[in-house]
Amino acid sequence: MENNNKIRIGIIGAGNIGSVHATEFSKLIDECEITTITDAYLPLAEAKAKEFGIPSIASNPEALINSPEVDAVIIGVPNQFHAPLAIHALEAGKHVLLEKPMGINSDTAKQILRASQASDRVVMIGHQMRWESIPMQIKEQIDRGELGRIYTAKTGWFRRKGIPGWGTWFTQMGQSGGGPLIDIGVHMLDLALYLMGNPKPVSVYGATYSEFGPRKIGIGTWGKPNWNGTYDVEDLATALIKMEDGSTLSLEVSWAVHMDTDNSPFVHLMGTEGGASYSGSSGKLLTEKFDRATETELFKPENDEGERNRLSRHFLQCIREGKQPITSALTGFTNNLVLDAIYESSRTGNEVKLDWNF
Repeated sequence: MENNNKIRIGIIGAGNIGSVHATEFSKLIDECEITTITDAYLPLAEAKAKEFGIPSIASNPEALINSPEVDAVIIGVPNQFHAPLAIHALEAGKHVLLEKPMGINSDTAKQILRASQASDRVVMIGHQMRWESIPMQIKEQIDRGELGRIYTAKTGWFRRKGIPGWGTWFTQMGQSGGGPLIDIGVHMLDLALYLMGNPKPVSVYGATYSEFGPRKIGIGTWGKPNWNGTYDVEDLATALIKMEDGSTLSLEVSWAVHMDTDNSPFVHLMGTEGGASYSGSSGKLLTEKFDRATETELFKPENDEGERNRLSRHFLQCIREGKQPITSALTGFTNNLVLDAIYESSRTGNEVKLDWNF
């Protein structure tokens, strides 16, 4: 770090997610400064550098990682590039904030995890939903024991018409690793496991379906389609995940489906003493008092600083204090391991036991 003790940040990827990170870290000017940015399309990096007052534009990711003006690297690029860039950054002595999913599959996630364990650097996965206000309120009640033992949960995210960037890397297995399961399902899996107390998943039974994308229907507004491209991923996935402690988690996600849905992510937690529900901007705590079912509504506070701001501050705090982030490399590997098992179960039609050797 420089003498002013600010953490110097480099951003790889100047697209939508890179802009989100640039916006949030630019608000934390007392703690950090964005010194460098790069993108596969350099004119975009140049435009973002001008927009956010970033002084340096690296010619490529390697140059940014090797820059002595960078302490921490934010990686917001297509999934297939996550592992090589994260590993390179760790080997160069940089801290890493890596967008989800950690790897394109569990093998690459394992490589990142091993590199993380071999270094003394912080590796954090950008699962911002853990920092949303209502899930944080629910987690506080769980930690106080208000729900008792959470024995089962249900989570998911149904988009009725939301296939992103048809024909781009989003819809190509070799570049993305999958469809809605690895795109938005990983968020719901991560949040549900976190709220359940991080139980160890041991087996999975799942199925995936591709009924809309191959017919070029169910197209959403995210990303610009490439109609000359391909679509070889699922557009709906469903799974039952069993934990070592006997608890279970049901996961259902889609990019496109004929279903009455408000397109909101959801988590329903069922505990021995109480339950909790989260759906988009609302939430509830549910229990029984005096032989009557009761519920308490949860609200997002006014003037909430936002989940991305809290995520960014957590990353900087972990760097300064040398501690593990709550979305650590191990949690990222866990998510990838479960996702791979769901895809494998769908291919074979069988339950898949998880291999925890890493």
